[in-house]
Amino acid sequence: MNGERVRPLRADARRNRDKLLTVAASSFAVAGAGVSLEGIAREAGVGIGTLYRHFPTRESLVLAAYWHEVERLCHTADELLGTLPPDRALREWMGRLTRYGITKRGMAEALTAATSAEGVALPHAYAQVVGALGRLLDAGVAAGTVRGDVSAEDMILALAGLWRLKESEEGQAQARRLIDLLMDGMRAIPSSPRP
Repeated sequence: MNGERVRPLRADARRNRDKLLTVAASSFAVAGAGVSLEGIAREAGVGIGTLYRHFPTRESLVLAAYWHEVERLCHTADELLGTLPPDRALREWMGRLTRYGITKRGMAEALTAATSAEGVALPHAYAQVVGALGRLLDAGVAAGTVRGDVSAEDMILALAGLWRLKESEEGQAQARRLIDLLMDGMRAIPSSPRP
């Protein structure tokens, strides 16, 4: 029947779904698209039937794991703004976004396969990331600690190069240095008359 309300998941079903998404995101990040769905179910502590009940295809699991990770990352922007000054929240979140990009290379392969099979584009995820970064930038501008002439899209482009770094101690140290460099460039400076 059209217009039927979708019932919310029971608490145990929601926990199982969340465990599956967490394990799947980690597994796809490490092993790429070829990871065993049975292995994901086993590591999450559920049967393969439970996995298929929540995610009928491999592609639906990949996409759901990706959305889950993006939503968690974007949600941390607001958490950071609630606990840190805006410029420090921005710095911390850029570090998290960079670590996310570096560690999710395997997920990129799985995501490419899933989006082609499902005919799905990912503008919603990009818009969420831009929105989270925009909130951080706006808070910094309002506090007078971050310059106001750089957009969230500018920052995404600047950070995208960091995702090419290796997932190693050296890569992490280089990422910290480059984020510090970006933050130095983002700091608000007293207004001076333009020539």
